[in-house]
Amino acid sequence: MQFDIDNLLSQMAKDLASYLSNRSIENPLMVGIHTGGVWVANHLHTRLKVQEPLGMLDISFYRDDFSRIGVNPKVKPSSLPPDIDGRHIVLVDDVLYTGRTTRAALNELFDYGRPASVILVVLIERNGRELPIYADIIGKRLELKGKENVKLAGPEPLKLNILVKKEDKVEQSAA
Repeated sequence: MQFDIDNLLSQMAKDLASYLSNRSIENPLMVGIHTGGVWVANHLHTRLKVQEPLGMLDISFYRDDFSRIGVNPKVKPSSLPPDIDGRHIVLVDDVLYTGRTTRAALNELFDYGRPASVILVVLIERNGRELPIYADIIGKRLELKGKENVKLAGPEPLKLNILVKKEDKVEQSAA
């Protein structure tokens, strides 16, 4: 499976610009979820010429499996304006799968304030939702089998990989 990520990002930028225009949203705050979401957000931020600095979230402390798996050893600080009350936020992630990462990101965002709206943008939406969370802008929808997973590599160049779990090991194929 091959993907032209540059074309996906260009189409996502067009779709997002249209979405924002149709809702009369100007100067939104764009926020990427570490790590792949920040990579995708950075590309969209540049293409849309968003004036406000790109925000970043590390949701490590907001994960619902935090008590089971512990702290991610690569926790990075989140970077948002101190007050997001009334702001329109474009939340960007690389892959929407179960919805749990997005839920954690929303929890963290609401600790900063009460946004006017949150628009979810994802490069890849795949089957397997566990929570009722759906993206507003999607680069590509994938139907993957139970042992398949998709992973974004980057930051430059961005590349999608389909990972296939076989028994106790994972094999990687470029997408």
